[in-house]
Amino acid sequence: MIPTAIRIEQLKKSYSVHERGAGMLASLRSFVKRAGREVKAVDGISFTVAPGEVVGFLGPNGAGKTTTLKMLSGLLYPTDGVVDVLGHVPSRRQKEYLRQITLVMGNRNQLQWDIPAADSFELNRAIYRISHADFRQTVAELTQLLDLGPLLQKPVRQLSLGERMKCEVAAALLHRPRVLFLDEPTIGLDVTMQRRIRGFIAEYNRRHGATVLLTSHYMLDVEALCRRVIVIHHGRLLFDGQLSELVQRFSMHKTIVVELEEDAARSPEGARRLLEEFGEVVSAEEGRVTLRVAKADTARVTGRLLASVPIADLTVEDPPIEEVIEQVFASGPAADDAAVEETAAVVAR
Repeated sequence: MIPTAIRIEQLKKSYSVHERGAGMLASLRSFVKRAGREVKAVDGISFTVAPGEVVGFLGPNGAGKTTTLKMLSGLLYPTDGVVDVLGHVPSRRQKEYLRQITLVMGNRNQLQWDIPAADSFELNRAIYRISHADFRQTVAELTQLLDLGPLLQKPVRQLSLGERMKCEVAAALLHRPRVLFLDEPTIGLDVTMQRRIRGFIAEYNRRHGATVLLTSHYMLDVEALCRRVIVIHHGRLLFDGQLSELVQRFSMHKTIVVELEEDAARSPEGARRLLEEFGEVVSAEEGRVTLRVAKADTARVTGRLLASVPIADLTVEDPPIEEVIEQVFASGPAADDAAVEETAAVVAR
């Protein structure tokens, strides 16, 4: 049997949402009879994650990502289904389980606002009953990896968002968890700080073999850290596989970048007119035009370009991952149903 760190089967989470119209009359009616509807935040998803694997967990806002992470970490009780992490049932909140996981939410604070980060670290040491020797070693390692030295003695309220996020991540890893649930860990950070956090997560995974389930709206996070991605939409599993397979499966177009010879470069408008018959012109700069063409037509269009246009260089590329993800999310409920059926068929085989 292949070992698993995370296993969920037909996981569901539903909420009852009360509704009423606007105005005093609707308010009075709600005292007598409350109208409501059931919202399926997570609707029967199944997947496993191997020990040491880093998996991207993607979906639009409201898809059920954070709800799933909360069930995996034991903060929410599932409506139905099986949840197993490291051989434990998360909702039981056993101490042996909580010592082995961590949940980092980019929009939530765990550090005490008015005291230095070092004091919050000490509080976590006591909570997790970490020995002083292990604590000093771990803090030294995290300080070196995240460059925390100048920050630890400052009150948290005096730290910038990026500095605070580094300290938040360090605090969540003091007990060296085996499973990391990361919910938007780089949200709101600048490009430099995002890169620093990504590098740290990759290094922590390499050093300690930690399993990571990562949600992020920044596709650079996913591309840098994850070979495999799981996509959910409307609470249902839409895709589970390699990131490269996601592009191949959902992208209907290819991007052709054409570098024109100097004599044919002309103005950007002239270059656009020269190539617009070959496909949709995405951008046109002096001597450089980017076309979007249907995937099935790529070879034919490329041949025509090389035969009839003075070209210095030509590159065929997959569309940016952000564009592919946008197509997935915009595909609608009918496409979701077809994708769910196809995914189930693949799993069954």
